[in-house]
Amino acid sequence: MRYFLSIALVFLSLIGCSTDTQMMNLTGNVKGLKKGILLLQKFEDTVLITVDSIIVDGNSDFSFSEKIESPEIYYLYVRLKDGTLRDDRIAFFAENADLNIKTNLKNFGSAAVVTGSENDKAFKEYLKLKNRYVIKNLGLIEDRLKLGNEVADSSIMKIEQKQRALLASKYLATINFALNHKDHEVAPYLILSEVYDSNIKYLDTVYNALTPKIKDSKYGKELESFIVNRKETDTLL
Repeated sequence: MRYFLSIALVFLSLIGCSTDTQMMNLTGNVKGLKKGILLLQKFEDTVLITVDSIIVDGNSDFSFSEKIESPEIYYLYVRLKDGTLRDDRIAFFAENADLNIKTNLKNFGSAAVVTGSENDKAFKEYLKLKNRYVIKNLGLIEDRLKLGNEVADSSIMKIEQKQRALLASKYLATINFALNHKDHEVAPYLILSEVYDSNIKYLDTVYNALTPKIKDSKYGKELESFIVNRKETDTLL
């Protein structure tokens, strides 16, 4: 009897652990937030919806539990006690794991540190990569402004050529990043959000490289559908 009781306890313990891993347990802290509402949001059919919310009253710690059908981008938003909304959101890759977000009210979006999500870790790595191209392009825009209006067309063309080359480099870097993360849902997401208008052969290359699990994910299915539609459109043209 004692043997069977021990087996049952182990079985129940395993069920409990399995259940926990099937949920996103999001905890965190917003330093400086005394009163307000934190909103957990995501896009559904191109509409940003609130899936959960929590009232903050004196304690800036928070927690959400949400079942994630497939890893995807979620947003954390704050509404202050007077009803006003902050201009910035925290975008993060949600997945069924123990996630933590630490930030402060003053720099709500830019100061956010997210831990616990492998996809979000890769996503943030990509954003750093992307930012380097953004900075270079801003430099080229500044060079163009310094030229003024009365300048030779050849000088403007040189800057425009550099911008086109920079954009092409960014696209290739994004595609390579996705290929290097083919076993993460962030890969099809980046293709859909950053380089959707690139040559269809590159989209095919990334999709075909995805692991079966990622092809079957939310963004994997969306990428497959997008490629099919692109091919049909290109055929008509």
